[in-house]
Amino acid sequence: MNARPRAGRKPPGKSKTAKAPRAKTAAGKKTASPKRRKNATGAAARLTAFFGRIKRRRNAAPQKRVWRRRIAYWLALCAVGGSIALSITVLHLALGLPDTSTIPPQLRSPAIALLSQDGEMLARRGNISGTQITINDLPPHVIKAVISIEDRRFFAHSGLDARGMLRASWRNLLAGEWRQGGSTITQQLAKNLFLTPERSLTRKIREALLALWLEIRLPKEEILSLYLNRVYFGSGAYGIDAAARLYFHKPATDLSLPEAALLAGLLKAPSRYAPSHDAAAARQRAGLVLQAMTEEGYIDAETAQEELARFDGDTEISLLTGSLDVNYAADWLATQIPDYLGGAKKDVRVQTTLDSRLQSIAENVVSEFFARPQLQDTDIQIALVAMDGNGAVRAMVGGRSWRQSRFNRAAQARRQPGSAFKPVVYLAALERGLAPESRRLDAPVQVEGWRPRNYGDRYRGVISLREAFAHSSNSVAVSLSEDVGRQRVIATARRLGIEAPLRAHPSLPLGVFEISPLELTAAYVPFANGGYRVNAHGIVELRDGDDNIFYRRGQWRGERIISARALDGMNDLLRAVVESGTGTRARLDSIPAAGKTGTSQNSRDAWFIGFTSGLVASVWIGRDSGAPMENIQGGGLPAEIWRAFMQRAQAEAQ
Repeated sequence: MNARPRAGRKPPGKSKTAKAPRAKTAAGKKTASPKRRKNATGAAARLTAFFGRIKRRRNAAPQKRVWRRRIAYWLALCAVGGSIALSITVLHLALGLPDTSTIPPQLRSPAIALLSQDGEMLARRGNISGTQITINDLPPHVIKAVISIEDRRFFAHSGLDARGMLRASWRNLLAGEWRQGGSTITQQLAKNLFLTPERSLTRKIREALLALWLEIRLPKEEILSLYLNRVYFGSGAYGIDAAARLYFHKPATDLSLPEAALLAGLLKAPSRYAPSHDAAAARQRAGLVLQAMTEEGYIDAETAQEELARFDGDTEISLLTGSLDVNYAADWLATQIPDYLGGAKKDVRVQTTLDSRLQSIAENVVSEFFARPQLQDTDIQIALVAMDGNGAVRAMVGGRSWRQSRFNRAAQARRQPGSAFKPVVYLAALERGLAPESRRLDAPVQVEGWRPRNYGDRYRGVISLREAFAHSSNSVAVSLSEDVGRQRVIATARRLGIEAPLRAHPSLPLGVFEISPLELTAAYVPFANGGYRVNAHGIVELRDGDDNIFYRRGQWRGERIISARALDGMNDLLRAVVESGTGTRARLDSIPAAGKTGTSQNSRDAWFIGFTSGLVASVWIGRDSGAPMENIQGGGLPAEIWRAFMQRAQAEAQ
């Protein structure tokens, strides 16, 4: 009887670990297991593959050597060919170099110095040169400042500085923009002497060849002297002595350390860093020069900090370049000067009609009004012109900032004068026999289907010409124009000196045809000088350094164009505007004043033009785009600006 296996135990025949008995061969020996046979086969295959790889490598080695030889051959061929091509190119460029037998003379146009009527320097135009100097004439810190910022290895290299070029390239790469150039002082001199400012590889190679030639021919001291005498320092100054005299009113031999640092800092971008253009940028650049001098060991860090601190208000380095906004007037004058100079080769001094005190007052007043919230963050512009009874321009402001916009709104802009043109209409009416007391109907009027409207649609009925003029009635002005004739109004404007295009349109008396502030101001002068026509002018005399006079304005007085009776009537009307009309904000303290407001349609232009004894001034406010302004009329801000200017001008005269 078979015994039952115990629970939980497997029968012996079912065990997984049980091994099958090995088979025996006929000789009675045991054979290898299938697993061992498989391992032996794999090992043999691996050995076969290993020796196969060795055989293939031995077979491939000659092929690799062949390709290496071929690559080396072509590289050598390219190197030889490139060297030949480079040699031919250099030879070709060398043959095309300019004549280097002599150092070319320094050519420049005449420098023009613009002086106020009281002899103060206002501005300069043209190229300015000073005394030719050598580096032995200059203080050592001047040379060190230039070398530190422009070419630190100047006395070590032979005209080209590979290390400097690599350093500049690396710094430009780190900055992500072009900040430094790799040209040495010798290369810069070569470009200034013989080449054009063209940016090309050809010019760069020629510059390098010329730099090597200069280094062979000239000693370092002479190269540096030539460079400093010819390099541009901004504002028309060529050479370090001219720059020192322009910016600091002293020769280069007297430059202090901070002054030398400022001038050396200009060399990178003279137009951008010129103190006359951006004093803050010039000072910041000077700080970099002092830092470079510290890195080179010329000065210590403490000295650099002390000298840098002197840029904040030290009178020794205050930049005596005058106001930038006087350049509006200077530009206007500069356009007229060539007509008088002819073929002049020497520097010229121009005596102008500008009054430095009145010019300063005008600039300050306009600047103060621009600071008001109403004008601070807008594109609104202001122009101011002041002239005396002879038409001599005493002050001129052409806009918010000459640095931001050089468009001179006082002389170049043509804008609608609005009611500021009405004195022309009323003068024509007075000359036809009317008087300030003459009565007119202030009521809606229609001309050729056109219906002008009074401001605010307010009409006063039958009123005097004085009241109509004081309150700027449009309907009365149009009626007068129709009565005397539009052609007569245009003829009257021509007599007063207005040359702007005018047409005989019904809207003519409302000032719809554009006129410049300068031209309209000159047209008001006869009301202030007794009725005599004037030509607006700004030049009194031109002479060169040898006191040869090119031009001198004579004692010219225009013809009388307004009769005494008509003149009295016009002054009556113009005073009424300030005393009781639209121009009461222009009223002066204890000083008689007369003038007229003007506002074009939709307040695109706002004017006040008036005079006191001996001085006529106009103020215009508007946008360059001609877009409307909000809450600005001629009797508002323009009248206030005019009053502020006249008050200070009269106080200065006393």
